[in-house]
Amino acid sequence: MKAAIKDTPIDSEIVNDKIKDLNVQVVGKATIREIKRLVDNIESASGKKFIRMEMGVPGLPPAQVGTDAEIEALQRGVAAIYPDIDGIPILKKEVSLFVKNFLDIDVDPAGCIPTVGSMQGGFASFMTLSRLNEGKDTTLFIDPGFPVHKQQHKVMGLKFESFDVYEFRGEKLRAKLESYFEKGNIHSVLYSNPNNPSWICFTDLELSIIGDLANKYNVVILEDLAYFGMDFRKDYSKPGVPPYQPTVAKYTDNYILLISSSKAFSYAGQRIGMMVISNKLFNTQADDLLRYYTSNQFGRAMIFGTVYSLSSGTAHSAQYALAAILKAANEGKFNFVEEVKEYGEKAKIMKKLFLDNGFRIVYDMDIDKPIADGFYFTIMYPGFDGPDLIEELLYYGISAISLSITGSEHTEGLRACVSLVKRTQFPDLESRLKKFHEHHPIA
Repeated sequence: MKAAIKDTPIDSEIVNDKIKDLNVQVVGKATIREIKRLVDNIESASGKKFIRMEMGVPGLPPAQVGTDAEIEALQRGVAAIYPDIDGIPILKKEVSLFVKNFLDIDVDPAGCIPTVGSMQGGFASFMTLSRLNEGKDTTLFIDPGFPVHKQQHKVMGLKFESFDVYEFRGEKLRAKLESYFEKGNIHSVLYSNPNNPSWICFTDLELSIIGDLANKYNVVILEDLAYFGMDFRKDYSKPGVPPYQPTVAKYTDNYILLISSSKAFSYAGQRIGMMVISNKLFNTQADDLLRYYTSNQFGRAMIFGTVYSLSSGTAHSAQYALAAILKAANEGKFNFVEEVKEYGEKAKIMKKLFLDNGFRIVYDMDIDKPIADGFYFTIMYPGFDGPDLIEELLYYGISAISLSITGSEHTEGLRACVSLVKRTQFPDLESRLKKFHEHHPIA
């Protein structure tokens, strides 16, 4: 905690008091939700609005076609009825069509399961995969990544390993992955693509390497597609027409796709996502599952064992909303990619404001190309490590999260999310960054 600092956009005494009230050892290493609560408290006490970049939440209105369908479903009375655990038939059909139209892969509707957001899909996947083979008890995270996935492992008492992929791009990824797989204890690998927080995007070469090794070592790949189609350097918006969203599913049958409705469809509040299990994995039989489930078939164990235990299904009305969104996308009536391009346009402007005031981009290259403009970008400032920079920026009314909680080796950096920053706030952001730069001259 700092002493009183003069001439900062936010009263330093207020910031100090609220940091003290948070009662964490290092504020810069607090969880995303703790940072959010801290900033809420500072805003309330100071009366000044922050440039809020800590939460990865949508900043656009929800897809109207989904809202309309959900209201209609509620008016029909579906709120009084339990949905099928594995999803309503119309949604399962549309999910199957969606992955065919936008990923160019074939998955039976049986393996397309709605979940209470992708987070529940991840939780269920980790739990079930850790019990698939008694000899394989560890998840491998290709970092940097979403911190809560590791928190889920800690809550369940599950093992995990991780590495920062930035120095192992391209063909170098093969040897790095194999060094983990050859030990024989890895049951699954998780990564996000585009990546949260760095916004790197795996190439087809890298996805083929991951798929080849998954086949060789019988490892399941968990592909987190929370930012589906949001690498705006290519147009992934047209159903049934290339280019398609890149996926490891082109190179292996050992996969589960976690597809979120929160960012691409701005439907975060209703907590509905999609878990798409390959036909091969869904029908896989493994007697080790019988230690925990009544069926040795992976798909049945997942649905009637894990998912049933976690929530007894996903909200009925939200399933109708998602079915309508996907149907409109599948029929080419709803261009969901066009709807979210605003994030990339804002990122381009915001990055320049940071760069003009002494900041640097941490993850700046996708192998040999500049990182795309998208939902996130990463920043650092010379002379600061990440946690200290988080705390210092609070006095300037700017919030973000430290890369140190994402598994990144670049602990000097921060993750900035563009979604909640309004264009009308850009002048405030610029003036606050100028003030920060003035107070912290670079030698």
